[in-house]
Amino acid sequence: MREYIFLISFTYPHECLVIKNLFEQENIRFYMRNETLVSLIPFSSNAFGGIRLMVHPKDFKKAKKILDSFQNSSHLKIV
Repeated sequence: MREYIFLISFTYPHECLVIKNLFEQENIRFYMRNETLVSLIPFSSNAFGGIRLMVHPKDFKKAKKILDSFQNSSHLKIV
């Protein structure tokens, strides 16, 4: 997991559910760092750096494109 690249961070677990679903549909290799920790202690999210979306380098461009299109064209915005 050392070679995975940071893409974006989320403050709370519910913010990353849609992105996780989109990435799973596109078979993008990723994981969420600190997801369990923030779920257990949500008010300390900023202290942990939030939930960090980590993407495999080979899938980074595809993941970035999906994230950008989701943020620009959807009525649902990532906070």
